[in-house]
Amino acid sequence: MNSKKIMIYGANGYTGALIARAAAARGHQPILAGRSAEKLRPLAEELQLSAVAVSLDDTETLERVLRDVDVLIHCAGPFSSTAEPMLRACIAAGTHYQDITGEMSVFQRAHALHDEARAAGIVLCPGTGFDVIPTDCLAAALQGEMATATHLTLGFDSDSALSRGTAKTSIESLGVGGAVRSNGEVKIIDHGELTRTINFGRGDKFAVAIPWGDVATAYYTTGIRNIEVYIPMSPRRAGKLRRLNHFRWLLRTQWVQKWLKGKVDKSLTGPDEAARAEQQTWVWGEIRNDRRGERRIGRLVTANGYDVTVSGSLAVMEFLLDYRGQGGYFTPAKLCGYQLVEKLPGSSQIKFSID
Repeated sequence: MNSKKIMIYGANGYTGALIARAAAARGHQPILAGRSAEKLRPLAEELQLSAVAVSLDDTETLERVLRDVDVLIHCAGPFSSTAEPMLRACIAAGTHYQDITGEMSVFQRAHALHDEARAAGIVLCPGTGFDVIPTDCLAAALQGEMATATHLTLGFDSDSALSRGTAKTSIESLGVGGAVRSNGEVKIIDHGELTRTINFGRGDKFAVAIPWGDVATAYYTTGIRNIEVYIPMSPRRAGKLRRLNHFRWLLRTQWVQKWLKGKVDKSLTGPDEAARAEQQTWVWGEIRNDRRGERRIGRLVTANGYDVTVSGSLAVMEFLLDYRGQGGYFTPAKLCGYQLVEKLPGSSQIKFSID
């Protein structure tokens, strides 16, 4: 077993604990970290692992702790608040950084820090879970089928309910609007403005464009200048989403955001192992060259989002433990290759078609 050190920050959370248990089962001995020693203690005792409590506000202590760590897996959201101090601390400490976010702003920030990370000789790879690994790998594979593409559309259809983190990210977007990439730039659109019918892998479904992180990551991976991301949604629910456009000013106020996120904390809990085993995700992508009238479809099936996040995070972590390349910002597919998703438990091979 590699003797290099791993840290999981936010290990006391639902997903962080899943990653910690899976890492320990593989023979790793990650340091469990977070803001509260009391909350970390039960898991540390269960897995017989060391734990350290450190606040993200305590920059000096955070950097000192990270100097002895080779790879950090950051699991403490909301990442819109927690990613920046951790990214900065990892660059200062010389520690490879990965997280499980899906937030576009985090990808944009990490991308902006590329030169600093490269100078420090460390990798910044946010988004090493669901949905970024499957969609990012599919985007890269589709580009291999059509290097001259002008448009890329991605989407997924999942049996899994939203995780707390994903739900909170969605709440943050309510006050902003939807987002697509148009001619290379991120464009804010109305909620529910773009709809289409998509066969994600189990029949045609009405779908709505969402402001997902792939609008950033798929662009960084492929360079394709026009990107949209869709999920299935009933026309009735899409209508309700469109009505929220009139209240975006209210939905982005601090007190409404806090109230909505509080409801998420009270109502959403992660599924148990048996429930996760019965849930799958159908991932779909379309690549086009509109000037030539060319079009290709790619599909794959993965395990549920939580299990993809666990196995994907550990796969990237193990890759980084032996990494000898240059530092900088990477998407999962840029770092590990599009085959990464096909190697994860519960994943199929990517299949291409013209339908």
